[in-house]
Order: sequence, then C-alpha cells, then structure tokens
Amino acid sequence: MTRVADRMVVGGVDTHKEIHVAAAVDGTGRILGTKEFPTTSAGHKAMLRWWARKGRLLRVGVEGTGAWGAGLARFLAAQGVDVVEVDRPNRQVRRRRGKSDPVDAEAAARAALSGEASGAPKARNGNVEMIRALRVARRSAVKARAQAMNQMHALVVTAPDSVRESLRGLTAVRLVERCVRFRSGAIDTPEAAMKFALLELARRHRSLTLEIKRLDTELDRLVAATAPGLVARFGVSTDTAGALLVAAGDNPGRLRSEASFAALCGSSPVQCSSGQLQRHRLNRGGDRAANQALWRVVMVRLAHDPRTRHYVEMKRKQGRSKKEAIRCLKRYVAREVFTELSRVPELT
Repeated sequence: MTRVADRMVVGGVDTHKEIHVAAAVDGTGRILGTKEFPTTSAGHKAMLRWWARKGRLLRVGVEGTGAWGAGLARFLAAQGVDVVEVDRPNRQVRRRRGKSDPVDAEAAARAALSGEASGAPKARNGNVEMIRALRVARRSAVKARAQAMNQMHALVVTAPDSVRESLRGLTAVRLVERCVRFRSGAIDTPEAAMKFALLELARRHRSLTLEIKRLDTELDRLVAATAPGLVARFGVSTDTAGALLVAAGDNPGRLRSEASFAALCGSSPVQCSSGQLQRHRLNRGGDRAANQALWRVVMVRLAHDPRTRHYVEMKRKQGRSKKEAIRCLKRYVAREVFTELSRVPELT
C-alpha cells in the first residue's frame, strides 16, 4: 500500500468569484477528493494544506488564471508550486458527464496530469501588468469619449433651429470648444435644455481627453522602459507595443519559441490540407488585440517601407492575394517581436 507521503498528487481548480473548487487526483488518475475554499489568502493557504495532506503535490491545473484564478496562481507560484493554465473543459465531455464545479475541477486536474494542459500562466507581477492595467483604463476612456461625441452629434441633429444652425458642420474639436462656452440659464425651454445637455457632454469629452493624455504619458514611459528595442522597430507605436507586451506577459519565457508566440497572436498558419490539396488557412484563434497590433505594424510598413511593398508585389506575382501576403508579413513581424522580447532581461 502506498504511503500518503509517497503518493504523487496533482491538483485542479475551478475558479469563481467567491469560492474556488479544488480537486486532487493521484498518479493513476484516481480521484482523491474535492473541496470548496474561499477566494481569500486564508482560503488559498487552506487549499494548499489540503493537497499536502493528500500526498506530494506535483503540479496544479488552474482554470481562469487571467481572471478569477489570477490571485490563486500568483500565490501558488510564490509557494514554489508548478502551476499550469487550463482551458475550459471540452464541450463533448460536458455533454456526456454534465456540468458541475467538482467535475470541472477534476477535469482540470486530469488535464494537468496528462500533459494536455502544460502552459504556464502569466506572472502578472511586473511592468507588463502595470501596462495592462493602464491600457484597460485608457480603452474605457476612449470608448466613453467616443460615446459622448456621438451623443453630441445626435443632439445637434434634433436641436432647435437656433442651436443647430450655430453648430452645423463643426469638427469634433470645434464642436466641443463651442459647446463648453454655452450658458443655459434656467432650464425652462427646449433650447435651454439642449444647451445644458451639450455643455455637460462637452465637459465630459474634455475631461476624458485630459484623462487619456495622462494615461498616454504613463504608458509611453512604461513601454519605453520595458522594451525600448520593440518601440524602436519601424511601425511600432506605444499602443502597438503595449498590446504585444500584454499578450506575452511579464514572463514570455513561458512561450517555448517564436512559433508559439505567433500562435498566441493568431498569426500562425493552420494546416487544412486534404488528399492532394496542400494549403494553410487563417488562424482565427489567439489574442485578437495582439493580432490587430501586428496588422497595424504591417499597414504602416506597407504605406512607408519600400521593402514591404516590394515583398507584397513579389507575392502577387507568385499568385498570392494581397491578404495572403499580409498574413505572411504578420508572421514575420511576430518573429521580430519575439526576438526583441527575448532580449529584455526583466521579461526572460
């Protein structure tokens, strides 16, 4: 009979907002138990002790390491536990076995045991995590500012003639400048209400513009300090570099090769050959923000780099479409980015 101290244990966790459900399996895949723990520091410690009582903990598969499982993944990594990132359970398995938190936790443990799940989660403990947080705030500010401008244009269309005529045909900047000078007075007429609404929206637009500028200043500083070589690449802006850094994480060493980084960015070709037909198709997976960043780099180079235009012309002569040439260029840019990330000591 195998002693508990000698028994190998693999853990699995189905993460949630208030509770995590943990499971433990032995080296043969036999389920040893499941249990719920609160999503607090005390709960994380209790979970680790529970696994230790089952045997020698080999690794833990955690579902949702980028969301509700981020805190648990950081805690386990700090304790020296090998943590692997687990995707959501296979839908076919769910149809056969049903859906419950213990079942999902057990599936995460089995995926970690079999090696089906082997990717390391993002560390989220350095400059890249700071960049990610600022990008979240900036993205929401840009969206809110666009909404404010759209609402201003919609109000101008339906405004009383005296207001509409004075604002007709103005650019966004001039419209905000004109509306922040409104003095509505007592709101006792449709015209006064319209001026007051436009005044508040213009103030909101101006406030969000200042917020975006403050965030841009900090992002410029952080991105340049984190990956100066990446920002120096032709066609790579702060926003583009930030998206690529966030996709890689604070520990891009978890990516085994530049091919794995290309797959992460959704720029790797996917085989779709059959019989005598040998071809590849577009990869529709991966981080779409990073994929969009690669696309922006290619577009800038197409507009301003003669070598890139020559490459596209060469591909067209070979019978490739422009879209196919752009996909090839995105793959090349992904290789450049990975090379630059591997040169940053803080990220390796």
